[in-house]
Amino acid sequence: MGRPRLITIFVVVFVDLLGFGLILPLLPYYADRYGAAPFVVGLLAASYAAAQLVGAPVLGRMSDRYGRRPILLLSIAGTIAGFLLLGLADPLGKALAGDRPTATVNAAILAILFLSRILDGLTGGNISVAQAYITDITDEGNRARGLGLIGAAFGLGFIIGPAAGGALSAGERYALPAFVAAAIATLNWLSVLFWLPESLTAERKARMAGATKRAILSLRDLWQAMKRPRFGPLLHIRLWYGLAFATFTGVFALYTQYRLGLDSTQTGYILAYVGLLSVLVQGVAIGRLARRFAENRLILGAVGLLAVSLLGWAVAPNVPLLLVVLAPVALAAGVLNTVINSAITKSVYPEEVGGALGLAASLESLSRVVGPPAGGLLLGLLGTWAPGVAGAALMVWLASFVWRRLLANPDPPLPHQPTAEHTAEP
Repeated sequence: MGRPRLITIFVVVFVDLLGFGLILPLLPYYADRYGAAPFVVGLLAASYAAAQLVGAPVLGRMSDRYGRRPILLLSIAGTIAGFLLLGLADPLGKALAGDRPTATVNAAILAILFLSRILDGLTGGNISVAQAYITDITDEGNRARGLGLIGAAFGLGFIIGPAAGGALSAGERYALPAFVAAAIATLNWLSVLFWLPESLTAERKARMAGATKRAILSLRDLWQAMKRPRFGPLLHIRLWYGLAFATFTGVFALYTQYRLGLDSTQTGYILAYVGLLSVLVQGVAIGRLARRFAENRLILGAVGLLAVSLLGWAVAPNVPLLLVVLAPVALAAGVLNTVINSAITKSVYPEEVGGALGLAASLESLSRVVGPPAGGLLLGLLGTWAPGVAGAALMVWLASFVWRRLLANPDPPLPHQPTAEHTAEP
């Protein structure tokens, strides 16, 4: 299975998420220093997801045409540049603004912060290209185990990154984690350059270059998929759950800063705690839950639990109670992230699975574009309780939707022979 190559890919993904986690706790504090309103902080978080929504499919298609290794090198180089811009935002913004008023200087610095996140998002297709690399070097018998390494690297990076980023930014040294992340990404780039061979043969690259598959589905395709009897309800659940959870994650650092008076170091430790809980849920608990309960009931239970816990998050008065509330949030999110995708693979024909999961991923990216600015706007206009209450209300509605569409009136199983409608790309 190419164990050395799998280890290198594991390191690539782990380091990528480690760098992302390093800056996650500090971005709201960094932007707040230069007068950014909560809505603008939400836009800053959304800018990365919006750029990735555009860039990731393009990088994936480029990796089919030109090979995985050069696109990985390009992607990591963009990440390095994005982190360097983030760390140099203050001196660059002041140099661009010159002797203009403070408000102009702050606006220039914020513009560079946005540019750094957009650049990283456009080129940050490391994970999707890494998944394609593993698909190239594994067969069907061990592919699941190979792809599981990406999940492990993702979780490990998200546990260590926020804690390390919070510690590095102590004393409002917000540029330091960005420079450390750039240095780590540089080591990542060198590891790919020297130790990762290309996985696509010249013959396969030529065949892929001549393929006519579309990289990005149209809005019409998405709308038609959301109306399909078994697949459509799951896409709705993916979208609305994703919106509530993206709102939670997008404003969490602002919430801890405004409501509890925490700094970036303390917030980083709390995010690492949430990451650890999520890994435990997806690595240990989900298998046992799936053996005991049907997927539809797990989805309903997780949505209901998330509604209650988001409401608890909205009103948590101190850190100990916040930590208690975050445990069911992590449990519900871990269950939904896993079970929704599992249910989607069973709601379509085998030849449609790749396209179906791609649509679900697109909706998740869309929720990460909309959720953080919406949460920032609610927090700025109404208070720190508002994003949690809005998310809880959305989950109450979603629980009723799940009950009506998946449990009370379930759709019939797929017919044995696919029809022309179902064999079309979802």
